[in-house]
Amino acid sequence: MITSEERAGHRSALTVATWELWKRPANWIAYTGLSVATMLALTGVFAASIAITSSQVLLCFLLAGLAIAHTEATRRIERQRRSMSVTPHINMTSVWVLPGAILLPPQLTALLVTVIYLHLGYRSWAGLRTVNPHRTVANATSMTLTAFAAWAAVQIVGADTASVTSICAASLAFFLMNAVFTGTGLYFAAPKKATVQTLLGSWDDNILEASTVCIGALVLAVLPHQPVLVLLVFLPLYLLQRSVLIKQLEQLATTDQKTQLLNATTWQQGAVREVSRAERENGQFGALMIDLDHFKSINDTYGHLAGDDVLKGVAALVKSETRTQDLAGRFGGEEFVVLLTSSSKQESVAVAERIRQRISEMVIKTQDNEGNAVVIEQRTASVGVATFPLDGRTIDEVMASADASVYAAKRNGRNRVVSSPDLASVAEEAGMPLKAVAA
Repeated sequence: MITSEERAGHRSALTVATWELWKRPANWIAYTGLSVATMLALTGVFAASIAITSSQVLLCFLLAGLAIAHTEATRRIERQRRSMSVTPHINMTSVWVLPGAILLPPQLTALLVTVIYLHLGYRSWAGLRTVNPHRTVANATSMTLTAFAAWAAVQIVGADTASVTSICAASLAFFLMNAVFTGTGLYFAAPKKATVQTLLGSWDDNILEASTVCIGALVLAVLPHQPVLVLLVFLPLYLLQRSVLIKQLEQLATTDQKTQLLNATTWQQGAVREVSRAERENGQFGALMIDLDHFKSINDTYGHLAGDDVLKGVAALVKSETRTQDLAGRFGGEEFVVLLTSSSKQESVAVAERIRQRISEMVIKTQDNEGNAVVIEQRTASVGVATFPLDGRTIDEVMASADASVYAAKRNGRNRVVSSPDLASVAEEAGMPLKAVAA
């Protein structure tokens, strides 16, 4: 059954003038247009020079049918995964496209990809805000060009299509060229925000893509000899997609989506566990509370999207200055928290100073509400430092001490690090009662 949301997606796809395509960067539109033109030209050349047999046509229909059956079986999972994707989405089409790339003439492979993506777009992705027709076309084009590269690799190797050499060469070419085409498209979509991870994906992303290629290689090995056995991959594919969905749900539940740091609840839970560990081992840890100075002025001057870019920049900076075992999170607004495992007061203050200094040197290139390029720099932060067990026996007590230190820094000039024992000296310098400084 198709929902009203999906019907709305089908209707909007028919109105070309409303496509989000025209809002994309000009370089991305040019790259995508060139890719589509190249794909169509190559398909035409292959159609004119390579003959097609009836058995190949039947095989194309078989692969398309298997892909459609798999899509229908996992439609709800795919739709949920796609709706939650905040990074480049990896679907399971490689499982069916890779065998087609090797066993079919390239022009039939292009037809196979077209059928698969049309069905995915209509049945699984219709009505989703994160999916637009131009993105589906771009993804289908990249997949078709990737399949052409895998076919070319087999031609270069010169071995039988069912041989181990051909399957390995095709799988490697498919994986690498898919990364190249996808990464290039992502670069042109947002060149100023491009990093190695945003272009090539995380280790988990690449492992997932490699897994689908491996399953596709198994289908390629089995399909010419025992086609019925291909049905055995349906259950592993279903479980693979389901496990990826569960992981995405876990990430959404534990991660602040704006900064990709831990959210407040998850950070608190991790901090409570660290208290228990420190008590058992008679250990210690440091806690930092980082508050960006005058952050509201950024939102008021440049807009909230520019403010978001600043938050993302600070989050990345905090991650780079902390260790894997440390807990870095966002408490909300412009407040960040860090738990430094097995760290003394002196070590925690040193880390806080490095973070404060790097924030003051940070340069964020972004856009204001009118789309004008702006550079945000010379920002500052006030950092409060507290340690367990010196400043508290529970995480709430430790964080209350760190929070008091932040307010002491704010009241006395901002852009400074204050640790709990420093409160007395801050009060003395300011000529204020200690309670007034810590309030």
